[in-house]
Amino acid sequence: MTMVSPDAAFRPRQPRHPVIEFARAQPTGMAGLAFIVILFVAGVFADFVAPYDPLTLDYGAMLAPPSWEHWMGTDAFGRDVFSRIIYGARTALAVGFLASLFGSGIGAAIGVVSAYFGGRIDMAIERFMDILLSFPIIVLALAVVAVLGKFPVGGLDLNLIVAIAIPMIPKVARVVRSAALAIRGLPYIDAARAAGYHHSRIIFRHIAPNVVAPFLIMFTAFIAQAILLEASLSFLGLGVTEPTPAWGLMLSGTSQEFYSQAPWMILFPGVAISLAVFAFNLFGDALRDYLDPRFKV
Repeated sequence: MTMVSPDAAFRPRQPRHPVIEFARAQPTGMAGLAFIVILFVAGVFADFVAPYDPLTLDYGAMLAPPSWEHWMGTDAFGRDVFSRIIYGARTALAVGFLASLFGSGIGAAIGVVSAYFGGRIDMAIERFMDILLSFPIIVLALAVVAVLGKFPVGGLDLNLIVAIAIPMIPKVARVVRSAALAIRGLPYIDAARAAGYHHSRIIFRHIAPNVVAPFLIMFTAFIAQAILLEASLSFLGLGVTEPTPAWGLMLSGTSQEFYSQAPWMILFPGVAISLAVFAFNLFGDALRDYLDPRFKV
C-alpha cells in the first residue's frame, strides 16, 4: 500500500499562466485575440507577407477575378486586392490603437479628476461631457475632421486620429468616474487625506491603479469602434486618402462603379472590416467578463 505524505496531499495547486487561465475561462475571447495577433503580425510584416506592392499599377490585370496569381482579384487599376488588404490592416490598427489610446487616456484622466475633486469641478466636467455625448459619434467625428482638416505625419493623419478619439472621451470618462467614485469613499482614501498626502499622490497611487480594469476594457472595445470610424470617414473621403491602402477607401471610388462586374473589390475589404471589429468586440467582452469579479463564480 502506497502512503501519501500530508504535504503531498495538501500541496497547493500551482497557479496557471494568465494567458492559459484566460483561454480556459474565455475561449471565444481567446479566438478573438488570436485573430487580432494574426492581423497585427500581418500588418507589421506586410512587406514580407503581401505578395505584391499595393501601389503598383498593372493595367494588363485590371479587374482580374480571384485566382492563384491574385487570391482576391485586382481592382480597377490592376492592384492586388489581397496585398492592399494586408497593408490596410497596418493602417487600421495604427489609427485604431492610437485613437483609442488617446481618447481612453484623456477620458480616464478626466473621469478620475472629476470623481476625486467632486463639487463644482465635477458638475462642470459632467455637463461638458453631456454636451459631447449629445452628438452622434459619426457626426461629431465628421465635424472635427471638417474643422481641423488634414495633418499627415509619417503616413498617418493626426487630425483623423484626434477626430476619432474625441467622441470616445466622454464615454470613458463616465465609466472611469463611476469606478473612481466607489474608491474615493473607501476609508484608506480618507486616511491618506488625513495624513496630509498631496492630491496627485492620492490620485496616482491609490485611485488610478484601481480603475485600470475598466480602462483596459474600454480601451480594447474602442479600438473596434475606431477601426469602424476610420473606415467610414475614409469611405466618405474625409479619412485616409489615395494611394494609401485603407479598407474604407477600398470600398469607395471605383469599387462602387464596378461592383456588379468585380464584386470582390467590395466583398473582401468589407469582410476584413467585419472580422476585425468582431474580433476586438469578442476580446473586449471576454476581457470584461474575466476582469470583473461580478462575472466570476
